[in-house]
Amino acid sequence: MAEKKTVHRSSFSIVRFLQPKIGAMPPVRLAYGQVVLRSPVESDWREWLSLRSHSREFLKPWEPTWGPDVLTRTAWRRRLRGYARDWTNDRGYAFFVFHAENGRLLGGVTFNNVRRGIVQASSLGYWIGQPHAGQGYMTDAMQAVLRYGFDHLNLHRIEAACVTDNDASRRVLEKSGFRREGLARKYLRIDGHWRDHHTFAILREDIEGAGGKATAGDESD
Repeated sequence: MAEKKTVHRSSFSIVRFLQPKIGAMPPVRLAYGQVVLRSPVESDWREWLSLRSHSREFLKPWEPTWGPDVLTRTAWRRRLRGYARDWTNDRGYAFFVFHAENGRLLGGVTFNNVRRGIVQASSLGYWIGQPHAGQGYMTDAMQAVLRYGFDHLNLHRIEAACVTDNDASRRVLEKSGFRREGLARKYLRIDGHWRDHHTFAILREDIEGAGGKATAGDESD
């Protein structure tokens, strides 16, 4: 049996199971507030399929165009292999977000495009299923991943972007301590169209200056 190591800090905790299965992502588990986060596994497919299918029309305006096979089991396995390669090569770190009490899948958060050297930065992407939007889950998930990014991935800067009319996404970023830095014109091809995005970032110093927490205020998203 693999040795279990637990790190607690305030209401945030990390459980890391050592000696992960070869070829799989290390099963790191994060917890904060209402949510628990862990790396995706093969058996998540049916619940992920159900939530993404139910939320298709809710998510489509804010995501790249969905391919015809995007929800198939074959595509899911391909996705997991990509996640594992990125984790192994320190290029990205994917987490699913679950309800802390009932264990339901709520959404996902991913560190993408990790850059080392003199940059020490990453981009952050996230999504939440339609039935779970507006209930503070993603704001809690942000607290967990930001601490993991700064304390365990040793990042200095975490960046995010949202389509200019995605007010819910913008509120999550602002309440999580991100600062708006500018406008990126036609930044990403979203739902078949090049869309302008607001760009945001948060620094390690922003977390340290807030006593370890990046946000304060009403959590409604």
